[in-house]
Amino acid sequence: MALIGVVALIVIGPEKLPRVARTVGTLLGKAQRYVNDVKAEVNRSMELDELRKMKDSVETAARDVEQSVRSGAAEFEQEWSAAVGEASSALAEPTPAYPEYRHPRKKWRLKQGATPHWYKARNGIRTRALSGAARVARYRPKKFD
Repeated sequence: MALIGVVALIVIGPEKLPRVARTVGTLLGKAQRYVNDVKAEVNRSMELDELRKMKDSVETAARDVEQSVRSGAAEFEQEWSAAVGEASSALAEPTPAYPEYRHPRKKWRLKQGATPHWYKARNGIRTRALSGAARVARYRPKKFD
């Protein structure tokens, strides 16, 4: 380094040497930053490749797990349907010769709706639902003054 400095001092001269040294320093700094940027970019690309490989391996593992779960579910469904089919065939009873029982109040909602409004009002049958606040106001005990 000292030899290069002495040769530069002789060739360039003492007046221009500080300016040339500054210029060379800035150029070397720029070169170092450029090399560091290139190294960082190469490292990033290597990390991206590793991440892609890892992502592919995770996706493959997830697909394998999903496929095994689906196949297990399909096997279970087939076994279940077979067991249900056997059980239903074993429990199947012949249809009775008499008609099936029907509850007499099956259509009571329809019958309640068919009652005229004036009849409900006269006999005190509720025609509308009350909200909680309206119910409290209606049934609150009267205050005596």
